[in-house]
Amino acid sequence: MTDFMTILKERRSVRKYEEKEVPQEILDQILEAVRWSPSWANTQCWEVVVIKDSEIKTKLQETLVPKNPATKAIVSAPVLLALCGKRNSSGYYGGMVTTKFGDWFMFDLGIATQSLCLAAHHFGLGTVVVGLFDHDRAKTVLNVPAEYELVALIPLGYPAKISSAPGRREIQEFTHLNTF
Repeated sequence: MTDFMTILKERRSVRKYEEKEVPQEILDQILEAVRWSPSWANTQCWEVVVIKDSEIKTKLQETLVPKNPATKAIVSAPVLLALCGKRNSSGYYGGMVTTKFGDWFMFDLGIATQSLCLAAHHFGLGTVVVGLFDHDRAKTVLNVPAEYELVALIPLGYPAKISSAPGRREIQEFTHLNTF
């Protein structure tokens, strides 16, 4: 079994996929990783739409901005996941927002997305988080209810090509002891 740090360091954004189906058992395990992701007061504000239908994937592809590097991946990946977050839930107590930053659903979806992508990599699958698209138009394609936001599209499949790691800042470049 691969250790966590190896999984974390070797995971890449994948935009080219093999024409090979993702077994339902593996997809279920990836969704289990989302299920166990932490969230504000355990609100679990996420919803995931699993898209395998090629017509729906094509309609979603049409919502991407021109020259988005993930344009082909939206339709070529065997599975496309749409991550949605319930508004006015995470970061709220008694219907009132409780943090300086307001609705916390984006933070919770970020955690769930990281869990999903790392789990996929653990099972030999590739992902790329796509956020540059017409969210409202894509939300309509998927019939996402008004109280939810469609935040990210994530193609999922067996990688046909894996890129090398981009550079990273050294720890001492972003850490501060006691004060900023």
